[in-house]
Amino acid sequence: MQLKSKDLLDIETLAPEELTFILDTTETMKEVSARDIKKVPTLRGKTVVNLFLEASTRTRASFEIAAKRLSADTLTFTGTGSSLSKGETLMDMARNIQAMNPDMLVIRHQASGAPAMLARLLRIPVINAGDGWHEHPTQALLDMMTIREKKGKLSGLTVAIVGDITHSRVARSDLHGLRKMGCNVRLCGPFTMIPPYIDNLGAKVYPNIEEALKGVDVIIMLRIQLERQEVGLFPSIREYSRFYGLTTDRVGRAKKDVIIMHPGPINRGVEITPEVADGPYSVILDQVANGVAVRMAVLYLLSGAGGR
Repeated sequence: MQLKSKDLLDIETLAPEELTFILDTTETMKEVSARDIKKVPTLRGKTVVNLFLEASTRTRASFEIAAKRLSADTLTFTGTGSSLSKGETLMDMARNIQAMNPDMLVIRHQASGAPAMLARLLRIPVINAGDGWHEHPTQALLDMMTIREKKGKLSGLTVAIVGDITHSRVARSDLHGLRKMGCNVRLCGPFTMIPPYIDNLGAKVYPNIEEALKGVDVIIMLRIQLERQEVGLFPSIREYSRFYGLTTDRVGRAKKDVIIMHPGPINRGVEITPEVADGPYSVILDQVANGVAVRMAVLYLLSGAGGR
């Protein structure tokens, strides 16, 4: 088994068999992270360039840790510390980076489609670490990994994704991945934050959070993407929290063994209360741990070491 593309740009174009292959490989990589010495020589001599042109903590850190645990060399650029701040185009910057002969490029960018543009331009593998409103494929993979780990399966589960669906690349990647793996997906949020076409992708839309959470196996909460929104999508933060915030009472409408997830960063008291975020059903920190293993698996598979 091998991945069909040299790049990882989205979840939408991956086959279920490829998703399963990545998740199975992740299990092996997770074992490395459990060792006393968390390092293997798999990518020794390889160089991974991280181009993070949008703010990030978890994704950027986990890609760097993942590469180092595979013994790769890493080089990280941000927008403010790069030649982009001097007026250089992204394409020229990428060509110059490739001329230095690295082995892989990880990019996060505020513009949807930026990773795909670079993938067409560059001969090295390009990994999308989040692009605009489009997708965040490694987040979806770590979400699926966490669900499979906690529930023992993906197929047949009912998953509710609650929050700002329109502006969330996580929601799009999760929806594509979960549907491919046989999950029933419910989407919940204000109508001003639900894309009009989204039900064509196989999800059921619920405007009421109590109905959306009834009998679900998994709850994925999303923060409000204020940095990508137009004004006037909801009356106030307090009003949003009142109607769509996850409270202990609302968790009670789900199954007794429900798990609660969040891609981070969390806005405590807005989309989720502190007692729920830190409570017994929360697997948010498990998601973070699985993020390192997923990114190790992706780097390994796209490097050619995984059989490409």
